Amino acid sequence: MGLQVPALNEKELSLSIEVNESIFGQSYNETLIHQLVVRYMAGSRAGTKSQKTRSDVSGGGSKPWRQKGTGRARSGTTRSPVWRTGGVAFAARPRSYDQKLNKKMFRVGIKSILSELLRQGRLVVSSDILLASSKTKDLYKKLQDVEAKRILIVVDAINVNLALASRNLPYVEVIEAINLNPVLLVSADKVIATPGALSLLQERLS
Repeated sequence: MGLQVPALNEKELSLSIEVNESIFGQSYNETLIHQLVVRYMAGSRAGTKSQKTRSDVSGGGSKPWRQKGTGRARSGTTRSPVWRTGGVAFAARPRSYDQKLNKKMFRVGIKSILSELLRQGRLVVSSDILLASSKTKDLYKKLQDVEAKRILIVVDAINVNLALASRNLPYVEVIEAINLNPVLLVSADKVIATPGALSLLQERLS
């Protein structure tokens, strides 16, 4: 038996779509979703910070002064971390923050998020959301009755008009179903999907 994804508004009541319960009827796995979100955000970090150690800093080839007899502390190079122009003792190096998460865990996590969104009434379907023009005011009118601070629109293929119209609405994000990520899903108050996007999600997550 399938589940029903409700339509965005009364004009599209007949558009309610039946979806697979094995995908949209999953239990809420908070631990896995947390791991999924942390992994995605960690993978987005650049990890390009870099500093120079004493071996990377130029100069310092000769001993600053002789070992004994000067009354000063012994020193072998001016590139030592204790010198003002020296290298960094524990220098940062470029690194990757990627965390391992297998594909099965990723699919189950996305299913869990989508299922919870449907249970909470935050996932709806609409074909009317696709625009014939690229005017922001047209999209604004369609979303006027949507009570949400952050809206995510999921499409099966990027609609140029929709992408252009949403750019001036800071609370609206448009994304293709194949690029859907857990951070956008979790942070959205309302997820509006096109029928094609729901079909594509079911196909990829089954």
